[in-house]
Amino acid sequence: MLLPVGGLGMNTSMDDMNLIQQAQRHHLVVREIGEEIDLEIGPGDDDPSYASTPIIGGPAREPSSEDHDESKHVVLVSQLSNDDQDMSKTQPSKRKKKVVKRWREEWADTYKWAYVDVKDGTARIFCSVCKEYGRKHRRNPYGNEGSRNMQMSALEEHNNSLLHKEALRLQMASKDKIIVDKPIYVKAIMSKSAGSIIEAALKRDPHEVEFIQAVQETVHALERVIAKNSHYVNIMERLLEPERMVLFRVPWVDDRGETQVNRGFRVQFNQALGPCRGGLRFHPSMNLSITKFLGFEQTLKNALSPYKLGGAAGGSDFDPKGKSDNEIMRFCQSFINEIYRYLGPDKDLPSEEMGVGTREMGYLFGQYRRLAGHFEGSFTGPRIFWSGSSLRTEATGYGLVFFAQLILADMNKELKGLRCVVSGSGKIAMHVLEKLIAYGALPITVSDSKGYLVDEDGFDYMKISFLRDIKAQQRSLRDYSKTYARSKYYDEAKPWNERCDVAFPCAYHNEIDQADAINLINSGCRILIEGSNMPCTPEAVDVLRKANILIAPAMAAGAGGVVAGELELNHACNLMHWSPEDFESKLQEAMKQTYQRALKAAADFGYQKESPEALVHGAVISAFLTVAQAMTDQGCV
Repeated sequence: MLLPVGGLGMNTSMDDMNLIQQAQRHHLVVREIGEEIDLEIGPGDDDPSYASTPIIGGPAREPSSEDHDESKHVVLVSQLSNDDQDMSKTQPSKRKKKVVKRWREEWADTYKWAYVDVKDGTARIFCSVCKEYGRKHRRNPYGNEGSRNMQMSALEEHNNSLLHKEALRLQMASKDKIIVDKPIYVKAIMSKSAGSIIEAALKRDPHEVEFIQAVQETVHALERVIAKNSHYVNIMERLLEPERMVLFRVPWVDDRGETQVNRGFRVQFNQALGPCRGGLRFHPSMNLSITKFLGFEQTLKNALSPYKLGGAAGGSDFDPKGKSDNEIMRFCQSFINEIYRYLGPDKDLPSEEMGVGTREMGYLFGQYRRLAGHFEGSFTGPRIFWSGSSLRTEATGYGLVFFAQLILADMNKELKGLRCVVSGSGKIAMHVLEKLIAYGALPITVSDSKGYLVDEDGFDYMKISFLRDIKAQQRSLRDYSKTYARSKYYDEAKPWNERCDVAFPCAYHNEIDQADAINLINSGCRILIEGSNMPCTPEAVDVLRKANILIAPAMAAGAGGVVAGELELNHACNLMHWSPEDFESKLQEAMKQTYQRALKAAADFGYQKESPEALVHGAVISAFLTVAQAMTDQGCV
């Protein structure tokens, strides 16, 4: 329980009654293991009577100046037996030592950001970053020394401290963090050899949740391949370790003249097939696990495409939202200063991804050209003066719709008249809407980080133009419903419960969880085209497959961006300007080749064309076998 230092001799029954009352107010979570008590602050703290209510009840007495000082600090005390409680009345110092020892043993693995030590004969909770305790290492969050603040426990004080928040940030970015709220979902693997690959990955990178998830999905698809040839176990283990990982600091100066620091990443995953190609993502959630997962997916996506390319990914936890053009330029220049030596047309060329568009790619390439000292090659960016093709931004979104049309054609159906739900409102989502309208489909939703917008009449070209204006002005999608009465914006919700035939998740990885998958099934969805990388959680994938929902993996359906990038970088193509018709024709042909390769690989290993797993497993098998052959031919490098 939590006891003030001055309250060790309280009546036991009174303590128990008051503890129950305070548990209701402060949401005390009592765990049986080790009899530890964790304090979680909830809405009850706003009760006006809290300021005059002691944390643990006891006989009232006049506070002295010494008590006023001691009330700022509390000690975490585990419940003891009745004998120990009787002894504690006469030996409070020994009990304090037991508290420190028990806290260290039972809480050390849970709270990496804090530790207990004795200061001036009193046990204190110290911050692991600043090595200070209590309110010495931060400003009072309430602005005064009122009674409410004095009655806060040391743990509460620590949670409100600025440096504790920094400690948590460092903890989340470190390899020592303990994943509590994001447990790793381990799929059942039939093959012992395949299971050994996942076990090795878990042992090496136990905290990289997104990367482990991508590995499991891939290994699950490769079970029949590995069962036929155990040689692929060693190849897969080598493939899962990136060739090069660059982690670096990105300092930059904001418009106020203050120095800011972000973290940059570039993972060159595999170059067995050729020089690396892969996106740059600027988003606050970016970390090494996400970078590796994106690089791994890009490696397989490039291998499945008609071009022989290696895979890479990178980015930063920098958030371009709300930043001025000058701030973004300074950040991009600082970012490229560190990694330009690893880039080049025969090494690695980055492309745009989430948070990186025409503006960012222009700044990045300008600084790269300045440092490299020549105009060799180009970054695969949209509509910039050194690009050859005219439809770079549209390629990925259009490719998704082309892929959906190929699937429906095999079912003797077409997109015309089908209701489609789309998540996201970025470049890919907008171009998906455009091409769906061109095919006569009825796209009805878009979404952002705050909710989703549904228009029962469906979007048209004029409405899409209006949506683009809203996004360009950084306004909420809610403003759309003020103009179109038949539309509605839903806060803190996802579009997957809207009635639909085809779904296009184009927002973020793991955006569809198990509940969303059930909503999709109940909404009548029959086909899911992955626009974002790994948009479904493993639990959602299981639900969708059991319901026979056909899934088109991003590895295959999202290959349009790879195709357009290579057309841009081809020297012969750069000598001409592709017309939209010519470009779409080449894009459709490339998507058809990708679709056929995936189906053929699936058929070779016994997956029926109608199976919901056929495209997913076939795409992975085809891509992996291509990379594995190159790695085998080149030896142990």
